Amino acid sequence: MTAVVRTWLRCPRPLRWPALRLICFPHAGGNAAFYRSWAGQVPDDVEVHGVQYPGRMDRAADPFAPDLPTLAEQVTEAVRALPADAPVVLFGHSLGASVAYETARRLNGPGSGLRALVVSGRPGPDRLRATSVHLADDDTLWAETGRLGGTGREALEHEGVRAIALPVLRADYRIAETYQPQPPVPLRVPVLACIGADDPEVTPQEAGDWAHRTRGAFSLHTFAGGHFYLLARRNQLIDTILRATHRSPVPTWSAAGP
Repeated sequence: MTAVVRTWLRCPRPLRWPALRLICFPHAGGNAAFYRSWAGQVPDDVEVHGVQYPGRMDRAADPFAPDLPTLAEQVTEAVRALPADAPVVLFGHSLGASVAYETARRLNGPGSGLRALVVSGRPGPDRLRATSVHLADDDTLWAETGRLGGTGREALEHEGVRAIALPVLRADYRIAETYQPQPPVPLRVPVLACIGADDPEVTPQEAGDWAHRTRGAFSLHTFAGGHFYLLARRNQLIDTILRATHRSPVPTWSAAGP
């Protein structure tokens, strides 16, 4: 395993001969451990990797990403450094959906092994909402995690580490809210958009905008729950992802056209 892979990716169950690699991008304030349990819910030939953004957990000493495109460039380098022995599916939730998309754009070419992009809890790039939570005071920013139903907030409050969590949240909200998507170069892989039926952060129409970012197939999947529907619906979500991507072929590439 190369240094860049060790820095950016956490794999709880490495496989010698994986049939598929599922690369998972966390939400704002999240970390790679959010996806640790997924490794026990996938088939034996699927290898799960969680992306570890800088500035948290074992990367607490690393500076936060200056912007979302830079973050995606660095993750792309790590994904490209993985063995080229298995196709790759990218999954991202909320902020992670935008990072996964920007990573997919950079892998959007022959030889990358990219099989599909799965985006969750996030409007399409042309329907992103203008917000400025990262500029709010600490109490307002902290209340945002409770409003969206994030996991672990009570434990953080109890352990008195809010001061550690808040800079991570603020940095992640900053890159999410200042992100300016570039004019689209359509992906050539299928895109699946997944949302919670009661998510205040994205409507079906906003999620449907992802269809305009691919030349491949597009599908929208709605699950019971709010913004963090994937906590209670984890197995259903994983099943949806794998049914659509696990045995599907890696797209063939044409030298002609954009």
